[in-house]
Amino acid sequence: MSLRVLAAMSGGVDSAVAAARAAEAGYDVTGVHLALSSNPRSYRTGARGCCTLEDSRDARRAADVIGIPFYVWDMAERFHRDVVEDFVGEYAAGRTPNPCLRCNEKIKFTAVLDRAMALGFDAVVTGHHARLAGGVLRRSVDAGKDQSYVLGVLTREQLAHAMFPLGDTTKAQVRAEAADRGLTVADKPDSHDICFIADGDTRGFLAERLGAEPGPIVDESGAVVGGHDGAYGFTVGQRKGLRIDRPAPDGRPRYVLSIEPVSNTVTVGPRASLAASSIVGERPVWNGPLPEPVAPLACQVQLRAHGEVYGCRAQLSGGELHVELDTPAAGVAAGQAAVLYDGDTVIGSATISAAR
Repeated sequence: MSLRVLAAMSGGVDSAVAAARAAEAGYDVTGVHLALSSNPRSYRTGARGCCTLEDSRDARRAADVIGIPFYVWDMAERFHRDVVEDFVGEYAAGRTPNPCLRCNEKIKFTAVLDRAMALGFDAVVTGHHARLAGGVLRRSVDAGKDQSYVLGVLTREQLAHAMFPLGDTTKAQVRAEAADRGLTVADKPDSHDICFIADGDTRGFLAERLGAEPGPIVDESGAVVGGHDGAYGFTVGQRKGLRIDRPAPDGRPRYVLSIEPVSNTVTVGPRASLAASSIVGERPVWNGPLPEPVAPLACQVQLRAHGEVYGCRAQLSGGELHVELDTPAAGVAAGQAAVLYDGDTVIGSATISAAR
C-alpha cells in the first residue's frame, strides 16, 4: 500500500510540480489549497500572493491535470490569529517578524500537518526549495531560491512527516517541467512581499491596526533629531524614511539602531553602531543531525531570509541559544530567526531576542 500524502497547493508553479512529482513517484496524493483569508479579495491579487481567488482556481486546475483529488481547507481564522495578529503584535513590541516563517511553522507544519495526520495521511508535500532526506534538512541546489532558512524553525518530528521534492532542481528547471506536464502555471510569476498586505504598504497596514503613537527619534546621545507617528513603522538597520530634522554632524547617513516600545523611542546613528557580535535567541529548536551543543559549536548562522552567512560559535544554555559571530553583522533585528548550518545542513534555529 502506497503512502498517503497531502500536497499543499498554493496555486503556484512550485507546489504544482511538487504534487505532480509525488503522484508520479507512486504516492497516493491528495491536493489541498489553504484558504487563508475570509475575504480573498482583500489580500494580494494579480498572482503575487498565495491567498487569492485566482490562486485557488490555479491550484484546482493543476490538480485536475495531475489527476488527483482536490479540496480547499479554510484556515482563515487560524492564519489571522497565528500569522497576522502575531505580525502586528511583534511590531508593536519593537521586533521585526518574518510572517512567511511563521506561516510555515504555525500553519503549514502545525495546523495542516496535525489535520493531515488525524485524517490518516503519512506526510505533507510542499513546493519549498530545500532538500530533505532522513529527516535532515539541507539547502536547495538553487542558492537563489533556497528556502531552508524559513523551514529552519521546524522540529525533527515535523520534518519526519514532510516532503520537499524540488530541492534538487533549479527554478528554471521547475518551470520547464511544469510546461512539459501541461500545467498552466508554468509561467506564473513568483509571489512577493507579504501576502496579507494588499498594497505592499507595511507601515500603513500597521498604522490602521495600531493607531498613531507619536514619539521621538533620538541619536545615541539622547538628543531629539526628529519625530514619528509610531515606532512600529521602523526596523533595525533601516536607512530610508526616517524623517530626521537635521543631518548628522559628519554628514553621513543614519540608520535605525534600536526601537524601544515602552518609551516609544527610535534611536538612530551611524552604520558602525549597527555592528553586533553576540546574539541571543529564544525558543530554540534543535532539528539537525548533530547533538545539542552544551559547549560552543563551530558552525554558520544566517540571520535573515537570503541574508549573509556568518561563521560563529553556538551554544544552548538556560533555554536560550547563544551565538558569537566570527565577524560582526550589521542590522540584526529582534524577531527574525537565527538559523544554524553545518555547511549546507540545517542544525537548529531560534528567534533573535537580543544582539550586541
